[in-house]
Amino acid sequence: MLKTYGLFGIIQLFYFKIRTKLVFNKARMIRFPFYIRGRKNIVVGEGFTTGYNCKLDAFDINNSKQELITIGKNVQINDNVHIAGIEKIEIHDNVLIASKVFITDHNHGKYSGENADSPLSIPKERPLHSAPVIIEKNVWIGEFVSILPGVTIGEGSIVGTMSVVNKNVPPYCIVVGSPARVVKRFNFEKNTWISSKYD
Repeated sequence: MLKTYGLFGIIQLFYFKIRTKLVFNKARMIRFPFYIRGRKNIVVGEGFTTGYNCKLDAFDINNSKQELITIGKNVQINDNVHIAGIEKIEIHDNVLIASKVFITDHNHGKYSGENADSPLSIPKERPLHSAPVIIEKNVWIGEFVSILPGVTIGEGSIVGTMSVVNKNVPPYCIVVGSPARVVKRFNFEKNTWISSKYD
């Protein structure tokens, strides 16, 4: 441990460990600075670990007093991850999230279908529109990924770096790109990842 972190690093880890228990007593380690809004609407499972400069925002705009962000057991998010919810974001057990990832269940304005917002309106004054985001267990999300409202990412899937996820991801797949598309599926009979045409 001394070789990895050095004396100052070890002291810093102990400091973070003490502060962690004051913020989320079930968490394993929160590295500060760590930003949180709407603490009463956020539930974190055992073993939660963060990198530096992470941000959890739960905006209870409907005064529902319900859990808006739920994080399961042994979830790890790395540096500069931002998770923002107004309706429902569920992150299930054993999810690994790389640095600089953005996850949101809402948008400022509506941009498809009837009654879409005009580009002449002021963005911050447009009504918020939301749809739940669910990330099932054992998912790995690469660096610089954005996950948009209304998306479910299936169990055991991998989201490649810099992908933008704007539709559901099936279980046991690898998706890449903007927008993200399936490039591989896990074949349980052969016990290997098989290349797939874009879905």
